[in-house]
Amino acid sequence: MELISIYFAILAIISAVIYYTLNQKYRILFLNLLSLGFIASLNLNLLFYILVYATVNYFIGRGLPGSKNKKLLFRAGLILNLLQLILLKYADFTIDPFLRLFNSDLALTQLSEIIIPIGISYFTLQGIGYLVNVKMGWEKPEKKFMDFLLYLTFFPKFLSGPIARSNQLLPQFKEQGAFDQEKFTSGLKTAFWGFFKKLVIANQLAPYIGQAYANAETIGGGYVWLTILIQPLYLYFDFSGYTDIAIGFGRMFGIELPPNFNRPFTSQNITNFWKRFHISLSSWFNDYVFMRLIFRYRKLKQYASIIAIFVTWCLFGIWHGAGWNFMILGFVLALSIIYEYFTKRKRAALFARLPEFPRIWLGRICTYVFYGLALTFFFSPDLPSTIHFFSNIFKFTGVTPGQILVMPLSFGLAIALLYQIYEFVQTDFEDYYNKLEGYWNRHKVIQVLVYYVIAILVISEMGGNSSFVYEMF
Repeated sequence: MELISIYFAILAIISAVIYYTLNQKYRILFLNLLSLGFIASLNLNLLFYILVYATVNYFIGRGLPGSKNKKLLFRAGLILNLLQLILLKYADFTIDPFLRLFNSDLALTQLSEIIIPIGISYFTLQGIGYLVNVKMGWEKPEKKFMDFLLYLTFFPKFLSGPIARSNQLLPQFKEQGAFDQEKFTSGLKTAFWGFFKKLVIANQLAPYIGQAYANAETIGGGYVWLTILIQPLYLYFDFSGYTDIAIGFGRMFGIELPPNFNRPFTSQNITNFWKRFHISLSSWFNDYVFMRLIFRYRKLKQYASIIAIFVTWCLFGIWHGAGWNFMILGFVLALSIIYEYFTKRKRAALFARLPEFPRIWLGRICTYVFYGLALTFFFSPDLPSTIHFFSNIFKFTGVTPGQILVMPLSFGLAIALLYQIYEFVQTDFEDYYNKLEGYWNRHKVIQVLVYYVIAILVISEMGGNSSFVYEMF
């Protein structure tokens, strides 16, 4: 079943109502049935696979505290998690080329055609994070298999996160309360805004981005620069739209999923940007990779930071997909973080000479443009396309923006920019924002009119592109 559909929204609302009518001891079972049914609608083989995956990790977690060979058991669990990820997601890039050197007809990528690895990058990180927590004694192993299964499969977050931590989510399953009308309404509104971001904004920008990379060899320089400037907005509204839907539907069931975005384009540097964009992923890599490497190589002092940053961000890039593009993306991000880390004092002294307003906006513009350039490695289908794309950056002939659908793009950009102005006001003019919010809360008629217009726009866009960029991961 498609997440972006009237049917899914109605099903989620009805399911939430049924959920609160059930006895508490049956609620986890009900949510599991919903989640497993959703996964089965995507791919039946994936359903059986996720059951096996959950069972293996559950018993490894149960066995860790009392094991005489805790380190060995933990490493076995870690290897199993990484091995299944490599086999189902990276075989075409890592294993199959090696097999072809020996003229082998075996292609392990066929496994991913049988077990379509939807959501595998997300539930694998959750599985690894859980095992690390149990091994380190940060939490006790989950005794109830149904709770652990739901932790991995909870349907609002299954496709594209946010990546929930076991010590955040599992306790919520045990503290189910009565129906909370305020929380239910808040969840519904959040999901509604998610549909708006995806359908009314992101879907209007998507054809432009797709057309740009489809014509990477013939694209003109103006088109290249517009693509660089638009693609951060497209990814943000597409992905934050999904996140809002996931958080909203989760909240309707009384379950709070972690935030994934916090006004990222107000960031003045790349380091701060990744504390605001895809928060659940960047914080996972920070806690489970970066901090562990810093501790392991602490005797190397500042070199420990360089090693940890490079390894963390290269893994971050590879997490997004198998290909040189993603490896280079991780490498570029690592270089930017290292540069900011070692030039922090010099940059602070240099920019201290500027007045506050131009200093803030210079940082924001540089951060935004750098991220837009880096996203070329993200959106390009392969490295040759990326090279063609960048080689045309100063070319004044070829495919131009005027040769695409201008009206949908203009409409999507206008709404996107209005939304960004709202976020800048929220960040830079807090007093003014609070006054606007007070005015909004006092005038219900305006709220009804705005929600009515948005609802019409959302419904009119239903049936369009229902896939999300991050579904591929």
